[in-house]
Amino acid sequence: MVARHKKRAGTAGEAEDEAGGKQGVLYVVATPIGNLEDITLRALRLLREVDLIAAEDTRHTRKLLNHYEINTPLLSYYREKEAQRADGIVARLAAGENVALVSDAGTPGIADPGAVLVNKARAAGFPVVPVPGASALIALLSAVGQVEAGHLFLGFLPARANERRKFLQTLIAEPRPLIFYEAPHRLLATLADCLAVFGDRPAAVGRELSKLHEEVRADALSALREIFSAKGAVKGEFVVLVEGRREPGERPEADNLRELAAWHREQGLSLKDTARRIADDLGLSRSQVYRQLLDFWDS
Repeated sequence: MVARHKKRAGTAGEAEDEAGGKQGVLYVVATPIGNLEDITLRALRLLREVDLIAAEDTRHTRKLLNHYEINTPLLSYYREKEAQRADGIVARLAAGENVALVSDAGTPGIADPGAVLVNKARAAGFPVVPVPGASALIALLSAVGQVEAGHLFLGFLPARANERRKFLQTLIAEPRPLIFYEAPHRLLATLADCLAVFGDRPAAVGRELSKLHEEVRADALSALREIFSAKGAVKGEFVVLVEGRREPGERPEADNLRELAAWHREQGLSLKDTARRIADDLGLSRSQVYRQLLDFWDS
């Protein structure tokens, strides 16, 4: 059975099968990652008009709906119950109901539940319509000035230390920037693992993006670990970017002192000559650069 869209002004939308019967539509709706204003007008309209909202955590989603005075019924749809709840939602689509799928933050199916329902809905012939919006990984990329044409998104890294290090080792030769999500209680260990596996590459960490305590830090991996270690208890939601592998002899693009020093050192330059070259290139005081290099030249 092939479903085709039949748009009607002012409604969430509906589909019609070849026999003329109505079919429901599954909308995959992105919601704010923090700031409740980061939601599209289209998403708000659809959340009002659909017959049901399938939510990763109904308590969390209820806060968003209450803020915008939306009274659409909610159904809990979390990872442990994905397969079971998906069958029931597909049955409701077959009955002609429109359903919006949301996660706690961002886009369903991107490191969040959603793929099981999307696959079952598509397999059953129902339209699946993406409603794009806020994204933590795109937010970080936009704020760090990444000049590379592409990146490799890894979702969440393995939680267990041994598995995480083995996984990172498979990415040593990857030239694209690596970007992933991380839980607060694993952040320091993950930064340490990245440092051990990749060396002291340039990196960036985004914390609580779009929220009150938003923070974006860009520095070498070792420096970032020191920064977040000094904060005591690590709290918040994190996105991490680690620069990809450079070809041997390729000069760093950014004016990261550690990276520039490491590159000149690989070319066989002494500490004094390295300080002179970097100072001349960046228009800095030679004595100032020399003193800064002394802090980590022999480490």
